[in-house]
Amino acid sequence: MKVLFLIQGYSVAASRYRVLQYLPYLESNGVTATVSLYPRTLKANLQLFKNLPQYDIVFLQRKRFNQPRLGLLRRRANRIIYDFDDSVMYRNSKSKNPISQSRKQRFIQMIKASDFVIAGNDFLKNQVLPINANVETIPTSIDQERYGPKDYRIKKERVTLGWIGDHGSIHYLEKMRPIFEHLGERYLHVELKIVCDTFFDGERIKVVKKPWTSEEEITDLQSFDIGVMPLVDDPWSWGKCGLKIIQYQGVGVPVVCTPVGVNQDLVEDGVNGFWATKPEEWEEKLSILIEDPNLREKMGKEGRKKVIENYTRQVCAPRLYSILTRVAE
Repeated sequence: MKVLFLIQGYSVAASRYRVLQYLPYLESNGVTATVSLYPRTLKANLQLFKNLPQYDIVFLQRKRFNQPRLGLLRRRANRIIYDFDDSVMYRNSKSKNPISQSRKQRFIQMIKASDFVIAGNDFLKNQVLPINANVETIPTSIDQERYGPKDYRIKKERVTLGWIGDHGSIHYLEKMRPIFEHLGERYLHVELKIVCDTFFDGERIKVVKKPWTSEEEITDLQSFDIGVMPLVDDPWSWGKCGLKIIQYQGVGVPVVCTPVGVNQDLVEDGVNGFWATKPEEWEEKLSILIEDPNLREKMGKEGRKKVIENYTRQVCAPRLYSILTRVAE
């Protein structure tokens, strides 16, 4: 089986966690995988469409082809699988109005043109079902061999509130600045660590600014004592697949999150973390964990247990292989 995977970039989280980490398993099961970035030039597009018939499946991660390229893709490709892990049919949380008819139409066209669709969560799956019944949910997952548990035997002077993500999502965290500043006043030993490519400053709380690298990603996650994932309650957030939480839990770190979308599935309130919506709830739940290292360890281990059972490469890779096999038949 020959499969062409089109991805956004080798360092893009969705590309790494929804395609690249699966390749060794797929190749060990006889899949001949070719990975390519989406074409940007006329020459690259012409080369892509020329080569499409040699592949049994073209696997598109997230990006939608618009017309007339989509029609040409459908005519040249033997089978098309579309994989997505965001509410691409809506505008993002920065927009005043989430509804976009052009986004919705591009999404519908892409789904209709696909032989199979893989959604990152059930909300996204339900957006597909009225258009195409050939859809399954595969959550974003991590490699449990790479994500080792945090060593709670190591004692620290500071309690680290941690957030990892890209520049497109840091606005969720920045809205929390007043809460972090107040916590910094109350607890002089608390710091906020941001692992990203863009940052903001704190006046009354120490902010550790750590540029993201693949090599230090796990070490950075293990340095967190509490992971945070704030969101807003809107259609864009409903489509998020909770990678931050899965990463925190994967290394055994407790989580405080906004109970929106898949966050409610990943975090069991009071078991492996806490839910928080209002500012006073965020401060209360973070304070509980700041003051109780034993609870942090207990909740962190519960979170890791949940991830190991449902959200690992080891669990999800066979499911992806099964879909590829069925679609190629």
